[in-house]
Amino acid sequence: MATTIFLQNEIFTKFLFPFLLIFFIVFAILEKTKVLGDKKQIHALVSFVIGLIFITAVYPKLVVENLILFLTVALVAVFVVLLIWGFIFSGKEGFAPEKWMKWILWILAGVACFGAIIWATGWYKSLAEFFSSNLSQTVITNVVFVVVIAIALALILIEKKPSK
Repeated sequence: MATTIFLQNEIFTKFLFPFLLIFFIVFAILEKTKVLGDKKQIHALVSFVIGLIFITAVYPKLVVENLILFLTVALVAVFVVLLIWGFIFSGKEGFAPEKWMKWILWILAGVACFGAIIWATGWYKSLAEFFSSNLSQTVITNVVFVVVIAIALALILIEKKPSK
């Protein structure tokens, strides 16, 4: 049986956290832009009212909740890519990779992160079912065909610089 902590209570997740998020964002914007002058009390009061109005609206609150969830996952994914990058090029001196090597390592780090996200979300089961179906063969053939055409067009359209 899963246990919940007090911060997962509906009072916090449906009212307090969204209210505080909107309150602080609006307050920071008002403080930075000085639209209403230099009075912090007015900024706080306007932010308070906007925060209260926000938590009474259901749909905008759901949109913000979903965006925050996406943001946290995206931040963790970016952190993992940067962590991998730091492991590859950790020293200030010594190994200095070529430009092509950096591109290959970035692609490998991105593929590793993408694979980790697929695994962590459980999408790998759905992907395995898709790739075992007959439809996947058609999709894969079309994707490979489009990629080959795109590469051919890119190679044709790239302007070659004259050598000096």
